[in-house]
Amino acid sequence: MPTIPAAAAVAAANPNVPLAPRLRGLVSFPSSSSSSSPSSNRLRLPRAASMSAEARVPVAPPAHPTYDLKAVIDLALSEDAGDRGDVSCLATIPSDVKAEATFIAKEDGVVAGISLADMIFKQVDPSLKVEWFESDGNYVHKGLQFGRVYGCARNIIVAERVVLNFMQRMSGIATMTKAMTDAAHPACILETRKTAPGLRLVDKWAVLIGGGKNHRIGLFDMVMIKDNHISVAGGITNAMKSVDQFLAKEKLALPVEVETRTLQEVKDLLEYAAENNTSLTRIMLDNMVVPLGNGDVDVSMLKEAVQLINGRFETEVWQASGNVTIDTVKKIGETGVTYISSGALTHSVKALDISLKIDTELALQVGRRTNRA
Repeated sequence: MPTIPAAAAVAAANPNVPLAPRLRGLVSFPSSSSSSSPSSNRLRLPRAASMSAEARVPVAPPAHPTYDLKAVIDLALSEDAGDRGDVSCLATIPSDVKAEATFIAKEDGVVAGISLADMIFKQVDPSLKVEWFESDGNYVHKGLQFGRVYGCARNIIVAERVVLNFMQRMSGIATMTKAMTDAAHPACILETRKTAPGLRLVDKWAVLIGGGKNHRIGLFDMVMIKDNHISVAGGITNAMKSVDQFLAKEKLALPVEVETRTLQEVKDLLEYAAENNTSLTRIMLDNMVVPLGNGDVDVSMLKEAVQLINGRFETEVWQASGNVTIDTVKKIGETGVTYISSGALTHSVKALDISLKIDTELALQVGRRTNRA
């Protein structure tokens, strides 16, 4: 039995199926008569009714100088394929059989990862035809059929789990980000660096799709002076002075954020900034939201800090104890703070349940029985 190369994780693409032209990043879906394959080798399935998606400008992934998204996809495919490929497909599905599979939302939420799914399908098999009825960032409801893919059955199944793993995680992040963003207005929601190792760009891409904004991408694109830096430097003023000297010496223009833990540190930092030509751009107000026993929060300290800063610098709230939640973020956002960052957007994400099914009608029947469609 032939081996599927691990790096590509797919069988050879069928040269008889022409690649349809792309329009706005989407691949045209062929009619049932467009395939040159014998009808006996095609799984004929009911088609979903046409749906009109809310038009959205595609959200590009965050820029990164060294991150290789294609290599991340290759790694995910290779992780599945190992050194033999998909032995289940090789054992059960002839190489020339074609199929149509449908994406089904199993719960309500914001869909994300459509653009990434296109990239994965293309890397697996460029001849696969993909059509989407929704766009990244659109709200989908349980049972909605929001996309489909047609082509070599083996290759669809090879791509299936990798596509879904990315889409489910990204959609979970986007769903929570959207809820937090709506509740926090006019404050903006940020994620942190608490992302899945190797998937930071993907996680942060999902935050953008959900309507949030990105914090720093890594250690290279922002100077962020946190509690440990301040303790080693001998105080917040010494730390800020060192940053200004370093940036001047290296001739670097980078945003600078400094973490403050007390109102006195806020006052010391503002006094330094008033007396010096500083590169400071943002002040983090760390753990200045105090949890109350009834699940509410006390934001009086945060309000006082925001009033002290009085718009001279951007402000950001971050809570190590996880007090920034969907239940408290509205109250925090009303204090006048510029940004609210939450590690839970990415480190504790609940994936959105999505499936990709060839027998769509049976999948929906089972979904209704289990209340997942």
